[in-house]
Amino acid sequence: MSKWYEEEKSNNGIIISSRVRLARNLKKYNFYNKLSAEDAEKMIEEVKNSILGSRTVFGEQFKYIPINKLDENEKFSMVERHIISPELMRNNKPCGVLVKDDETISIMLNEEDHIRIQAIAAGDNIDEAYDTADKIDNLIEESVEYAFSEKFGYLTSCPTNVGTGLRASYMMHLPQLEITGQIRSLTQAISKFGITVRGIYGEGSEAMGSIYQVSNQVTLGQSEREIIENLKKVVSTIVQREQELEKNAYARAKDDVEDKVWRSYGILKTARKISAKEAMQMLSNLMEAKNMGVEPMPDISIKPVELMINIQPAIIQTTNGKDMTPTERDKARADYIRKILK
Repeated sequence: MSKWYEEEKSNNGIIISSRVRLARNLKKYNFYNKLSAEDAEKMIEEVKNSILGSRTVFGEQFKYIPINKLDENEKFSMVERHIISPELMRNNKPCGVLVKDDETISIMLNEEDHIRIQAIAAGDNIDEAYDTADKIDNLIEESVEYAFSEKFGYLTSCPTNVGTGLRASYMMHLPQLEITGQIRSLTQAISKFGITVRGIYGEGSEAMGSIYQVSNQVTLGQSEREIIENLKKVVSTIVQREQELEKNAYARAKDDVEDKVWRSYGILKTARKISAKEAMQMLSNLMEAKNMGVEPMPDISIKPVELMINIQPAIIQTTNGKDMTPTERDKARADYIRKILK
């Protein structure tokens, strides 16, 4: 079964993916910071049974992965594939994740909250992501009782998540907003609407290959649908601005744009070693050129986002089944890319 990042919707256009995350806690247990290891294990079993023990088709499509029992490369590779958060990877209490076979749904257990339900849809499809997360949320709630207040809504470890417990986000490719420096002013402008811009792996991470996450900050005082509709409007404006900048850049410096594309292709096709950062930038250049409508383009049929994910350091090491030095990784990455382009 293909993963979301292998779909055409994720590899064409400015919006790469849509994601919805719901934060939930069980009423009968202390929040994560005060949770004992014994109760952490009990909590995990309850939620596992609500999914794996269910009589729905969902149960057959999930597997449980105990994060504490993985090695560092396996943990990092799950972060690189956007299955788990960096926070879950670092937790020392019993924790794990329930993952759907196509990686569109992951249910993190004992991250900052007892439960973090994450649903990802390829391309611009935030409504599908929300509907999926909502179904999983309802399924779990049939078996457990959530910590909920009639006044405040769902109770969470961090006050910023109280209310709906919902974080909706778009992963976006924004090279011209980045190149022109407008990404900073954009971040300031949309913060007034309760929207924030983060790096490729969310809060605290940096952008790579001009990829950013745009998400809501406000979870209290608005319904789930209001939060999503507000985000959709802001993102629509961002897409329009990026398209305008790309169009103007190509019209103003056609030769430079085409030269950048072909140089990027040449490096990817011939390099004997290449860092993840450089490869991401070269793939970003190809994505941008395709969105611009550059002609002629190199005669290649690749999925740049799929490549971007598969060339990350931990994934390269897990694919090769061993720890590698940075130089060894760079060589293995270049070999992989050349094979794909060939």
